[in-house]
Amino acid sequence: MKLGILFSGGKDSAAALFWAQQQHEPVCLITIDSENKDSYMFHTDKVQEIPNIAKRIGLPLIFKKTKGEKETELNDLKSAILEAKNKFKIEGVVSGALASEYQRQRVDVICQDLGLASFAPLWHKDPEQYVRELIDLGFKIKIVRVAAEGLDESWVGKYIDNKFFNKLLELNQKYSVHIAGEGGEYESFVEDGPIFSSK
Repeated sequence: MKLGILFSGGKDSAAALFWAQQQHEPVCLITIDSENKDSYMFHTDKVQEIPNIAKRIGLPLIFKKTKGEKETELNDLKSAILEAKNKFKIEGVVSGALASEYQRQRVDVICQDLGLASFAPLWHKDPEQYVRELIDLGFKIKIVRVAAEGLDESWVGKYIDNKFFNKLLELNQKYSVHIAGEGGEYESFVEDGPIFSSK
């Protein structure tokens, strides 16, 4: 099935793309650049780097800007997905939703309106197992923002490796920090890994 990938550059959208590469035919990336850094829907860190990332992945990119106003930003997402449907004949959309009902439901509704399948291959994956898999698969994931007790600015610029993973386990036990960062504890950006066709 020809699929469009909602791609933010973060670890979850990269993992969703990896799934699509194994199971289907990803034909384009869809990225929304939100002016609202606290957007409910969109990852905003390092989004400006995605055109270069898309070239390295080897997929065309639909890149749309939005003011990021709650709910109205969904019209911009719908417009981008419709463009992907018309331009690349996609039959479905893949998102990196892991635990956010808000995000998944809204993508599902847009896809339903446009007659497309909606895939969320990471949905409710065990966070510990999931992050371990990313490390084992060789994803090079940089931490670009932190916002959790026990994760200070010294972690920004480091990578999600076994050392960071062990720190997350410790913080999870102490403060209930979500291992996969689903509470906004940290944001990430993928610099390398099995989704790329070039270094």
